[in-house]
Amino acid sequence: MRNTLRRSRHRLLALLGTAALAMAGAIALPGTAQAANVLTNPGFESGSLSPWSCTGNLGSVVSSPVHGGSKALAGAVSSSDTAQCTQTVAVQPNTAYSLSGWVRGSYVYLGVTGGNSTWTTSPSAYSQLTTSFTTGASQTSATIYVHGWYAQGTYYADDISLDGPGGGGGGDTQAPTAPTGLTSTAKTSSTVSLSWGASTDNVGVTAYDIYSGSNQVLSVSGTSGTVTGLAASTAYTFTVKARDAAGNSSAASNAVSVTTSAGTGTAFTQAAPYLYEGWGDPPSPSTVMSATGIKWFTMAFVLDSGGCTPSWDGSRALTGGVDQTAINQIRAAGGDIVPSFGGWQGSKLGANCSSASALAGALQKVITAYGLKAIDMDIENTDEFENEAVQAKILTALKTVKANNPGLRTIVTFGTSTTGPTYYGNRLIEQAQSLNANIDVFTIMPFDFGGGSDMYGNTVAAAEGLKTKLKSTFGWDDATAYSHIGISGMNGLSDQSETTTPAIWTQIRDWSNSHHIARLAFWSVNRDRGCAGGGVVSNCSGISQNTWQFTSITAGFTG
Repeated sequence: MRNTLRRSRHRLLALLGTAALAMAGAIALPGTAQAANVLTNPGFESGSLSPWSCTGNLGSVVSSPVHGGSKALAGAVSSSDTAQCTQTVAVQPNTAYSLSGWVRGSYVYLGVTGGNSTWTTSPSAYSQLTTSFTTGASQTSATIYVHGWYAQGTYYADDISLDGPGGGGGGDTQAPTAPTGLTSTAKTSSTVSLSWGASTDNVGVTAYDIYSGSNQVLSVSGTSGTVTGLAASTAYTFTVKARDAAGNSSAASNAVSVTTSAGTGTAFTQAAPYLYEGWGDPPSPSTVMSATGIKWFTMAFVLDSGGCTPSWDGSRALTGGVDQTAINQIRAAGGDIVPSFGGWQGSKLGANCSSASALAGALQKVITAYGLKAIDMDIENTDEFENEAVQAKILTALKTVKANNPGLRTIVTFGTSTTGPTYYGNRLIEQAQSLNANIDVFTIMPFDFGGGSDMYGNTVAAAEGLKTKLKSTFGWDDATAYSHIGISGMNGLSDQSETTTPAIWTQIRDWSNSHHIARLAFWSVNRDRGCAGGGVVSNCSGISQNTWQFTSITAGFTG
């Protein structure tokens, strides 16, 4: 009844206004609105926000207090967000429109983007706001908004009306094309940011609706949006549909799966260059830490001393020797270590332990001895990397110890080509997925691949190839895939005389930070000393550099 009376009143005014203008002569003036509310879901009676879109996911539909009907909009204003809710509709050019709505709360605004607005101070009951505007000569859409003000508390809005003729001639039944290239650009423990390619429509796209599974979670006017209020360490699948002013929705975009980060303080990133106590004039770790700010070291290597028994280098006691002394120094200085099992040569646990359960038992001895937070399996050479059965044994053992040690992070490290994983690297990733091994970080070693002189370009290309493989294997988006990537380089000269200078390593570090990968390491701290022209040796890099320069650069890795 209320809407019928309002429309009759506007028709009468429109007719009177048109007659008066005709008597005054032929003057080019804006068209007059034919009274009809062109907004969809103006009183929120559908029980959902659609097609309204609210910033920060701060809008909701409530049952009380309402102005009319049984539902209203509540905008939960924060200190940094006015909880602005918008709806974009098709309009006709050069035409007058009347906007009104009922609001309640402190400093509530109603208006049209780029045009007029009105506001009220702080009514304790619903109060009507009214304004008008005239569309431009070529304007075909208008965005209506309502919002509160910073830190002023929740506002309410109901029965919002935009009186005037709709755009598109009223007969638009053609849906927009589906959005393309949906991808995740960033994530936290509670948010996922998405972007996609624009859709096209015969009249015009007015909104994009983001879905999590079958539930619409957000509507935006542009080609990006951030979904908030998500649970930490949880997998979500998103799609996007385009919508036009007539309410036609497109088919869904491609689906993208994203796992949110762990809760605050538990996200896994690690700057951990290799330190080897059995070779290369090992430095005092506390000296290196004091000089560089590094906190983590990858301790090399845990091997098999016989009978699937773990020991340092296959010969030094697991505890009580120089390795434990170094670990004690690191922890006393506020740092920690991740042991690396395996490597290129030696008698390896992965190859020699008779079964996955036996290997898991050997790994558990080291985990228990040092109360570890993470372990690394350096899977190389024909005995482990190029043996698919041994790959599966290692992955199954890692799955076992991860289940038995809550919070333990597992890392696998392996060689790569200049464009990404080789056949055996791809096979390792596929087996990790098939076995549900839940590996935290897949670390590549982008050196000794005969890749020529462009160590930065080849490293980035190899990492991007790994990202692509992780996406296709696990169904991850870009951000999730990057968060499972590690890079382990070789400072100075490699065995194949590839050269990574401090400047190149800084570029690699900066790329790693900008793409938020999980791990950055290099071989090794023992070699992090200058000896220009010295060749590939154990206790210096073979190039000109400052002492501990690569370690200092690595300490700037933040993930």
